[in-house]
Amino acid sequence: MEYQIITGSEELAAVCTQAMAHPVVMLDTEFVRIRTFHAKLGLIQLYDGETLSLIDPTRIQDMSPFVRLLQAPDVLKVLHACGEDLEVFYHEFDCTPAPMLDTQIMAAFLGYGLSTGFAALVNDVVGIELDKSESRTDWMARPLSPRQLEYAAADVFYLMPVYQHLSERLESTAWREAADEESMLQSQKRIVAPDVEKAYLNVKGAWQLKPRQLATLKLIASWRLEEAMKRDLALNFVVKEAELLTIARLGLNATKRMLAEGIHPKFVKRSGNHICQLVRKAQELEADQYPATIVPVSDYPGYKQLFKVLKTKVNEVAEAQNLATEFVASRKQLNDLISWIWKHQEAGNKTPDLMQGWRKPLLGETLYQMIKSSAE
Repeated sequence: MEYQIITGSEELAAVCTQAMAHPVVMLDTEFVRIRTFHAKLGLIQLYDGETLSLIDPTRIQDMSPFVRLLQAPDVLKVLHACGEDLEVFYHEFDCTPAPMLDTQIMAAFLGYGLSTGFAALVNDVVGIELDKSESRTDWMARPLSPRQLEYAAADVFYLMPVYQHLSERLESTAWREAADEESMLQSQKRIVAPDVEKAYLNVKGAWQLKPRQLATLKLIASWRLEEAMKRDLALNFVVKEAELLTIARLGLNATKRMLAEGIHPKFVKRSGNHICQLVRKAQELEADQYPATIVPVSDYPGYKQLFKVLKTKVNEVAEAQNLATEFVASRKQLNDLISWIWKHQEAGNKTPDLMQGWRKPLLGETLYQMIKSSAE
């Protein structure tokens, strides 16, 4: 397996020009995400079937040739389990690969299961056992060792035969177009900008709070998200989620009270006074300014019985199509559909997965009618 290391803008331009002459290219990234809000991109692997390039973005000033390749409409970009890769591309280059196909999704349509790992696919298709010992390496460190570079190169070198095998099999099924749709859906989900105003809804346990407490949580959760993005820190390195809940639940509007309740002293020293101001601001709101109580869909009357009926239907369809049940309709996707209908959000809220793409004719329309009938 031969590869070249790309560290200059001119080299990158030549490699990307060559790649754009091919209808399909393999892509992967290596990144580090430990304490930061955004992943740190350490390496990009590109294989066009002839040339395998390991691109070092930490040393290249002009990445625009690669961005043009990412967006080239006549070149299909193939990745595996690419959710985090897409986030990295979007943060670094303000775009994601298009058109794009995910081999994990292709495999799911062929009955492999919901989240088949790359090593398992390579072993099944090529008969080679990949060395995954470098998966936890520091990809920002330089120089990278030959073993690290070999590991990175293998991820796109063997992606080519895996893609070719899966593509050939998919062509003889009814799922080829659906694989494109699902890959695009996953891409769209990954490039949604964080909604600062709704950050409190993503705090685990928020549903346990009363409206007055939610008013506090809303302000301090928004602050935490903005602070995390500004300082490029993972959310829980700004302040832990459990501490947010404690502050909101108890209405901690003085730093002494925060310390007494076990809030981390470093956080109190750095941001305690500002958080106290936000808590007091929330406490001054009128009741009609409070957020609505969060009612989990699972608490709605009749939910358990309905979910059981829907799940039975999903199992029937999944078995008939030889697809993993969770791939056809996960618990979250079912709950999203139930909420969308029961909370009367059809007019303006985001369309659930089950009411778009390949899932809608396969199952979504049937489930929609079943949920509607249950509410009558």
